[in-house]
Amino acid sequence: MSTNGQSNGTAQHETARASLAAREIPHMVLGDKSQKGPSAALDSNPEERARLRFAVSGNAIVTGGAGTLGFEACSALLEHGLSGLVIFDMSVEQNTTAVKLLQSRFPGRNIDAYRVDVTDDAAVEAAVQKASMWLGSLNHLLCFSGIVGCVHSMDVSAAEWRRVVDVNTTGSFLCAQSVARLMKVQNTGGSITFTASISAHRVNFPQPQAAYNVSKAGLVTLKNCLAAEWAQHGIRVNSISPGYMDTVLNEGDGLATARATWTDRNPTGRLGQPGELTGAVVLLTSNAGSYINGADIVIDGGAIVF
Repeated sequence: MSTNGQSNGTAQHETARASLAAREIPHMVLGDKSQKGPSAALDSNPEERARLRFAVSGNAIVTGGAGTLGFEACSALLEHGLSGLVIFDMSVEQNTTAVKLLQSRFPGRNIDAYRVDVTDDAAVEAAVQKASMWLGSLNHLLCFSGIVGCVHSMDVSAAEWRRVVDVNTTGSFLCAQSVARLMKVQNTGGSITFTASISAHRVNFPQPQAAYNVSKAGLVTLKNCLAAEWAQHGIRVNSISPGYMDTVLNEGDGLATARATWTDRNPTGRLGQPGELTGAVVLLTSNAGSYINGADIVIDGGAIVF
């Protein structure tokens, strides 16, 4: 390299260092005393107070709501008073079935489903805006969309790794970001609930699934970050971490040995039922969760104690 070339490189390096030293980073703004908690219904009777405590008001988007766990969550929210619901899911057939079932159980509610790829930021933004226009407002987001891959880490391809993280972590972020921006404009606050996993807290056994575990651990940290950043807008961000659930994903002769391991290592000696997640879902979405922010609720029958 010529002397002139070395001089130019040094000058560029010094300019870059000077620019770095002069930069200003954004600072978080926390909530202030202008935010008020829910007012107690002092004039109501005990039964009414109990009902109001776990009442779910407003409208929600549930990603993956046509799947087993997401559908149970949708049903529970509607049972507790949710006015409107839009499901984001990739399966048109499952969407149609879910909407018909929910409409038959909850006549008079606004219920619909859109085919949405949660990894497509433009599609997510368009779907959120469409849901908001139809429902009138958005108050809750629950993210159940996700995929799993059991592959040895030495064998997993870069494409497989990226796909799992893109759907599970990035997809949840894109939906949360779009809904949070809308909540800020509405000036209504709201709740966002991610579906993490016990895989965010420990290495699963016996199946190797590093990409999935990392994607769910990322969700738990993302939940913490957004809970801190968005509380100033009255937006609460939490997560649930299910253990092994008795769904079609965990069925089949090929999983018999793994299922036996999962139940043998659980204090309850069994897998969870999908409906057993709904108590935490309702808590985090209802009036009862108004001061719960940045929390992760593990629902695994106690397996995490080992």
